[in-house]
Amino acid sequence: MPKITFIGAGSTVFAKSILGDSMLTPSLQESHIALYDIDGTRLKESQLMLETLNANINHGRARITVHLGPARRRDALRGADYVVNAIQVGGYKPSTVIDFEIPKRYGLRQTIADTLGIGGIFRTLRTVPVLQDIAADMARVCPDAWFLNYVNPMCMVTGALLRDGIKTVGLCHSVQVCARELLTSVDMLSRLDRVQTHIAGINHQAWLLSISDGGRDLYPAIKRRAAKNVAEVQRRGVKAIEAEAKATGDENWGRHPLVRTSRDMVRLEMMRRFGYYITESSEHSAEYMPYWIKRTHPELIKRFNIPLDEYPRRCINQIARWKQQRQEIVGNRQLTHERSREYGSHIMDAIETDVPTRIHGNILNTGLITNLPSKAIVEVPCLVDRNGVQGCFVGDLPEQCAALNRTNINVQLMTLEAAYSRRREAVYQAAFLDPHTSAELSLDDMVSLCDDLIRAHGRYLPTYR
Repeated sequence: MPKITFIGAGSTVFAKSILGDSMLTPSLQESHIALYDIDGTRLKESQLMLETLNANINHGRARITVHLGPARRRDALRGADYVVNAIQVGGYKPSTVIDFEIPKRYGLRQTIADTLGIGGIFRTLRTVPVLQDIAADMARVCPDAWFLNYVNPMCMVTGALLRDGIKTVGLCHSVQVCARELLTSVDMLSRLDRVQTHIAGINHQAWLLSISDGGRDLYPAIKRRAAKNVAEVQRRGVKAIEAEAKATGDENWGRHPLVRTSRDMVRLEMMRRFGYYITESSEHSAEYMPYWIKRTHPELIKRFNIPLDEYPRRCINQIARWKQQRQEIVGNRQLTHERSREYGSHIMDAIETDVPTRIHGNILNTGLITNLPSKAIVEVPCLVDRNGVQGCFVGDLPEQCAALNRTNINVQLMTLEAAYSRRREAVYQAAFLDPHTSAELSLDDMVSLCDDLIRAHGRYLPTYR
C-alpha cells in the first residue's frame, strides 16, 4: 500500500485533482494519504472533501490522515513513498503583495512574479529554507520517497531539492497545453489529435521544437496564419475583437482564434523572431525577457496586450471565488471526480506497476540538453517506470533558444547560490543578472530594491549577512 504525503494540502482544489486522480488509479486506490498544512481551517476543508471523494469514487479504500503544523510534519512524511508539494510561503498577503508593490516604487512592473524577475528571486528565497527543513525530515523518515514538485519557481525549487539529495521531479502542465494553445490561435485545433510534437528547454521557457501531422511540418502554415491574425488584432484592437466575440453569445468566446491571438502576442512575436513557440503563456513570458515591459517604451504594453499586475488580480479573484467553491466542493456530499491531465498519478502508477509512461519533467541536466549548463534544471521528455523518472536525450537546442534559456538559468543558479550561502551580495547579483530587472534599473537601485524587499519580507526570510 503506497503512502502519499501531500504538503500544502490546504490547496483544496489542487488536492482534489492529484488525490482524486490517485483514487481513480487502481495501483493507488488503497493508499495511505497523509495531508499536511499549517492552516487548520483549510486542512480540515481538504480532509472533508477527500473523505467524501474517497467514499463516492473509491469505496472508502484509501486511508486518510491529517497532520497540522511543523511539529506534525515528520509524522506526515514518515514512511512516505511519494511527497506532493503545493506550498506557497508567505501567501498572497503579505508576500505576493510585497513582491509587486515595492518594485513599483522603483518603476519596475511585473505580470506574475512567480518564476523569474525580482518576484521570482524573492519567492525562491522564502521557499528554500522551508524546503530545507522538509528535506531534512525526509532524509530521516522517508529517504527513498519521490518528491513531486508543483511549486514555482519550478527550476529553482526543484534544483534546491536535488541539492539536498531528494529524488525530485518538477511538474508543470504548460507543456501539455502548448500545442493546443498555439493551434487554437491559428484556427488549426482540428489537427490537435493527430499532431506530433517535440518540446525541450527549461520550465516556462521550453521550446516547441517541432510540430507535425503525419510527417508534414506544420510550422510554415502556423506562422503564416499567426502573422495574419496578429496583423488583424493590431488593426482592429483587442477590445473590439473581444466585444465581437462576446456578442456571438458563445460561452466559449475566449477560444475564438483572434481572441486567443490577442492574449498571446508575446509568444507569437517570439516565434516570429526566434523561430519557435514557447510553452508558457505570454503574460508569464513578458517578464522573463528585457524586450516587453519598458518604461522607455510604454506603448509595448498596449501593442502586445501585456497584463501588468495579473497575478494579484488572479489571487483576489481566487480568494473571492473560493467562498462559492467551498460549498460546491467541501459541502457537496455527491462530489465526484474525473481524472485530470496532471502527471502526478501517472508517475506514481508507473513506479508502482512498472508499466512505463512518458511525461515532460523538470530534472537535472545530466547531458540531456548539450548546450545548456550541467547544473541547470531542464524540462525534457522523461520515461517513468519502476526505476523512477529518467530523462531522454535531446542534444543541442537551436542556439538562439539555448542562448535565451541561459539568460534565465543564470538567475536561477545565482538565486540558489544566495539561498544556500545566505550572502546578501549574492541576492544583489541574482538581481543584476535578471534580464528584465537589469534592463530597467541601475545597479544602485537594484541593491536598494533588494534591501527593501529583505526588510519587508522580515520573518519569511533568513538572515543575510
